[in-house]
Amino acid sequence: MSRTIDNAPYTGFHRRLALACSGGPLLDGYILSIVGVALIGMRPDLGLSTAEVSLIGAAALLGMFVGGALFGVLTDRIGREVMYTADLLVMVVCSVLSFWVDTVWAIAVLRFVLGLAVAADYPIATSLLAEWLPARHRGRLLGQQIVAWYAGSVLAYVTGYLFLRFGGQGSWRWMLASSAVLCVVFLVIRRGSPESPRWLAAHGRVGDAVRVVEKHLGVRVDGRELMPDPAEAGRPGGLRLLMTQPYRRRTLFCGLFFLCQVGPLFAMLTFGPQILSSFGMPGGTVLDTLGTGLVSLVFLLGCFPALRLIDTWGRRPVIIRSFALMIVPLALLGVWPSAPAAVAVVALCAYAFLCGGPNVLDWTYPNELFPTEIRATAVGVATSVSRIGAAVGTYLLPLSLTGLGTGPTMLIAAGTTAVGLLVCVLWAEETRGTSLGAAASSARLSGVPEQRSPEPVS
Repeated sequence: MSRTIDNAPYTGFHRRLALACSGGPLLDGYILSIVGVALIGMRPDLGLSTAEVSLIGAAALLGMFVGGALFGVLTDRIGREVMYTADLLVMVVCSVLSFWVDTVWAIAVLRFVLGLAVAADYPIATSLLAEWLPARHRGRLLGQQIVAWYAGSVLAYVTGYLFLRFGGQGSWRWMLASSAVLCVVFLVIRRGSPESPRWLAAHGRVGDAVRVVEKHLGVRVDGRELMPDPAEAGRPGGLRLLMTQPYRRRTLFCGLFFLCQVGPLFAMLTFGPQILSSFGMPGGTVLDTLGTGLVSLVFLLGCFPALRLIDTWGRRPVIIRSFALMIVPLALLGVWPSAPAAVAVVALCAYAFLCGGPNVLDWTYPNELFPTEIRATAVGVATSVSRIGAAVGTYLLPLSLTGLGTGPTMLIAAGTTAVGLLVCVLWAEETRGTSLGAAASSARLSGVPEQRSPEPVS
């Protein structure tokens, strides 16, 4: 376990690395959101049926489900740096090719590959960032990665609105291709990013690990302190280790709380205008685009107080209280389906704001609760499981609104959130201020989750 990295001063190197790693989440938010606006023009131009629209919408989520687990395992085996730019190159190619697509299957295939690449970036970038960060700043900077997701989503709706406003519905090809610009920007930003010293040491390259720490942190480090905990070494890695007794509970916790959070969340983002229209809000192409962008903005704003609270209150109290409070606005709309539109807007905005707690812990927890040899695998699996919730929620919400009505639909969302609350009460651990090696140690799994946060690393 590396005291040198955990206790290092926060420098410009950490800021640059955090910015570079935010590219994946930002592109995810942009790529998943821009297609919703592009479909406004794509549907009449290509004569898409409802089933084909659903296929295009679900293709990227399916790609993320496959890519998360697949590339998480691969990242733990071959390293973070190797794949750090390769996934962005794939996104550039797919985004550019999207400009010339003429069939629904071509679009769906490109969206699937984009989903693979985006999901690959989560375990690559967040594990690399976690393994370089000082303990005092780890929670905040890992949490900021989800801020980048919502920033990308808001940017997509603003960009889509401008294309619709000045280019008309026929500009959908430019919308799909526009993500290539962001990919190129982050390819430039990521140039020169180093490999993780913890990964290098865990794979026998202790000399390389020492040199990379000295180069980027400016301090000498004893190679022995970069080596994994002897009690954690010598085990088979990959998915099999996630399912062994020491880590099975953590794997279930990270996957289930993520799933219960993003199921209702993605449905709200995708069908926010449809939900609001059921409460009497006016609709229309421009209003729908701006309205959904506003919902994304409130999700974004809710992350900022949560970023501070996870380092003052701690991870466990923030996630438990957030889930508990998130149930309230959903239950209110469930028992009052005839509420005025203004009440519905306030309730949905309150839900979006309160989601900040789980949002900033989506990638913080899986990066902190697993050791170096399976850290990226754990992030990938949690991402894959969450996309099951996202896909199911996105697919079922419009059917539920039509078949069951607004009230029961909101109660189902509240019930899903309540399951997430139960998971957190039972299994959420406290890792605030703990060194990365100590937080990930299986020795901490022997008792009940601590209620009191450990003191920050000095």
